[in-house]
Formats: sequence, C-alpha cells, structure tokens
Amino acid sequence: MAYSWFKAFHLVGIVVWFAGLFYLVRLFIYHVEANEEPEPARTILKNQYQIMEKRLYSIITTPGMLVTVAMAIGLLTTEPDVLKEGWLHIKLLFVLLLIGYHHYCKRLMKQLAVDKCAWGSQQLRALNEAPTVMLVVIVLLAVFKNNLPTDITAWGIVASIIVMAATIQLYARKRRLDKEKQIAEVAQPQQ
Repeated sequence: MAYSWFKAFHLVGIVVWFAGLFYLVRLFIYHVEANEEPEPARTILKNQYQIMEKRLYSIITTPGMLVTVAMAIGLLTTEPDVLKEGWLHIKLLFVLLLIGYHHYCKRLMKQLAVDKCAWGSQQLRALNEAPTVMLVVIVLLAVFKNNLPTDITAWGIVASIIVMAATIQLYARKRRLDKEKQIAEVAQPQQ
C-alpha cells in the first residue's frame, strides 16, 4: 500500500514541478521582452514578472520538485532492488540534469531581477524546450524500463517531438518578424 501512495504523490509532484518549470521560463521570455516596451510600461511589466517568477519558483516549482524527489525516495525504499536496473540509472541521470535546470532557472531569475541576464527571448524559447525533452525521456524510461522500443514507431515519436519543437521556434520567429515589421510601419510615416 505504501508503494501506491508514494507513486501517486510522485506523479502529483511531477505534474506540479513541470507545470512550474514550463511557465517559469515563459515568464523569463516575457520579462526579457518587456525591455522593448516604452516607459512606464517597461518598469511595471518587469516588476510584475519578477513578483510572478519568485512566487512561481518558491510556492509551486520548488515544492513540486521536493515532493517528486521525496516520493521517489519513498518508492525506492519499498523496492530497493530496482536500484540495480540500468534504465533507472539513466532515468536518475536525467532527473539530476532536471534538478540542475531547476537551479539554473533560479540563477536566471536572479540575473533578470538586476538586469544582468544575457539571454535573449529567442534563446530562452529554446531553453524552454529542455524540460520537455527530459520529461519525454524520463517517462519513456519509466514506462518501458529496459525494453525501450527502437522500432519505427519510436523513431516516429522522436521525429514528431523534433517537428513540434521546430514549429514552436518558427512560430516565435514569425511573431518576432511580424512585430518588427509592425514597428517599422508605425515609424515610417513619422519620418
């Protein structure tokens, strides 16, 4: 019975943690793009995003990570033999990378707060894809364990993910170019 409780709350923790990670970097993108706004909107937006980032990181994302890790430890105490499995070692490596990503987001948040972030909105959009890739790998390892499929279906799924990520990047580029065009059109009659 303990295994089921640990597993249930492990899944809840994962959902909360990833929801926070996905939205946090999206806020970073908006925060960086606020620099393009005229005053006083720039200051108002940046202050609002900073508040939202801190609350999201502290109240949702970090507790989600802690619940996920605590429940994973609980799961391992109920089935310690699983620690001998190769798939779990790879999964734990990706979880460690994800924890590193989580803490790197904290670093970016601090840099944004003092206007020292060197990342542009396009770079942050690409960074925002990292947890998606890690989530897919972690889930596939957890579901298939040592029998991860390498057939055409698996490669089709990988290709779909790559196409989805590329589409998101192309859409972001289109939006940026449309905005630049709109700004140029507004500025042109004034000249």
